[in-house]
Amino acid sequence: MLADNNGAQSMAPSETPRGDVAGFKQYFKQDVLSGFLVFLIALPLCLGIALACGYPAIAGIFTAIIGAIVATFISDSELTIKGPAAGLIVIAIGCVEAFGGDGPMGGFSEADMSAYKMALAVGVAAAILQIIAGLFRSGILAEFFPLAAVHGMLAAIGVIIMVKQIPIALGVRGAKGEPLEMIKEIPHFFKELNPEIALVGGISLLIMFLWPWAKKLHPLLKAIPAPMIVLLVAVPLGMLFDLQHTHIYTFHGHKYKVGEVYLVTMPDRVFGMFDYITYPDFSALKQPTAWKWVFMFFIIGSLESLLSAKAIDLLDPWKRKTNLNRDLVAVGVGNLACSLVGGLPMISEIVRSKANIDNGARTRFADFWHGIFLLLCVALIPTILHLIPLAALAAMLVYTGFRLAHPTEFLHVLKVGKEQLLIFVVTLVAVLATDLLIGIGIGVAVKMMIHLVNGVPLRSLFKPYLDVENQDGETVIIAAQYSAVFSNWILFRKQLVDLGLMQRKNVILDLAQTKLVDHSVMEKLHEIQADFTAAELDLQVVGLEHHHGLSSHELSAQKLSAIGN
Repeated sequence: MLADNNGAQSMAPSETPRGDVAGFKQYFKQDVLSGFLVFLIALPLCLGIALACGYPAIAGIFTAIIGAIVATFISDSELTIKGPAAGLIVIAIGCVEAFGGDGPMGGFSEADMSAYKMALAVGVAAAILQIIAGLFRSGILAEFFPLAAVHGMLAAIGVIIMVKQIPIALGVRGAKGEPLEMIKEIPHFFKELNPEIALVGGISLLIMFLWPWAKKLHPLLKAIPAPMIVLLVAVPLGMLFDLQHTHIYTFHGHKYKVGEVYLVTMPDRVFGMFDYITYPDFSALKQPTAWKWVFMFFIIGSLESLLSAKAIDLLDPWKRKTNLNRDLVAVGVGNLACSLVGGLPMISEIVRSKANIDNGARTRFADFWHGIFLLLCVALIPTILHLIPLAALAAMLVYTGFRLAHPTEFLHVLKVGKEQLLIFVVTLVAVLATDLLIGIGIGVAVKMMIHLVNGVPLRSLFKPYLDVENQDGETVIIAAQYSAVFSNWILFRKQLVDLGLMQRKNVILDLAQTKLVDHSVMEKLHEIQADFTAAELDLQVVGLEHHHGLSSHELSAQKLSAIGN
């Protein structure tokens, strides 16, 4: 018996499932079922994310299909779902707007199509960088960024998603601007709402928030994802309001116009999806501004994907480990294929991957099947998908944004330490005021300043000082000097892996002489201890008797007390 993430007990095969030919046959039933259930979640989210990115709705489906069929067989990650993610919305729509487009929400004009094609070229360049980074074993760079700054960036992305999607959920057309500007305009959006569209959006949002509680009423409801319930309600509502035909209605003495512009644009015939294949405009790469977005996609997309793959490894009931370099190559190849035919950038997506685990997936073929179901759906019933109201998709994304910036995130970070909350909030505000790269850069800089204030010597900020002693043939003692912080962790971790896991030796890590061990390192040490345990080895962390935690949290930063000097 294995405990799942919610503490419930679940049955699992005695042997570790593998995504090979034998695994395909052995776990066919479990993987197909999970793939189908993930497909139900992915379908509306792929459409909504694509539209929010300024791409045609079908671009999100292209990405999920390619991720499932291409990336699945390159990566060795057994349970991650590859596809479009809300975390990349901010970059994608920023890129489209930088090239003069505003996406399909107000009608897909020639300017929007031109910007979309240029964004595809940016995606090609970023994908090539991802492939190169994976081949040169750069997956470890995900270990560099401090956790509070990463969570602050994700919370900022959540806020931006919400403010960008609120007007769409209310039926307000033409709303655009910088995040802080749009936050100020939220009261205005409510004043200008279109009642019928806002009703669709409001009910959809209510379902997203209430369904987690409703599922507890009956076991059969647990298998039905909230996005599918939204579609089952929103599509009939859209038909009731006759959104398929342009007309004017009166409500409380005011006239409002509705029509097909409030529905998802999809192919109007079977297999019409192939008419939507679009090729990149590589002339965009001659513009200096394009390269800002290339590096934004490359850095933030790679970071999100690697962090998601690591998180899913921790949730894997069989504790299988993903080769992050190989996974980065897989995502890069998938992104290259997507960008060449008109798709969105993809990552290893955390929410759908978690659902994949909860639905009983065994191997990577669950991802494959979810892509096959998407392909069949968009190829065979596109006219039905056209009935989906944009407001319903926007409501799903508002909910997704809220979860990224949930108030409990602030409380969780505060429990770890006040300095963590400072980094979190500074990063969040900086991203809202600037962009993702500058924002997370400011968060990293603030973290380094806090370390210097806490006594970390400048020379040890990026370089770990480690003394190695072989105690016996089976154990190595590593004594750290000065500091163990996020910015020197990559080289620090390399020593632990090389001397311990690679040489099959137990390790005693002595931190007595460190002035500071920050929260990121405390958490990563906790993770790597699990790796040692899985390898039937032992990693002991000693020497923190004279340190004091910057909060009561078990993984808070540890600072050397005056008595220890």
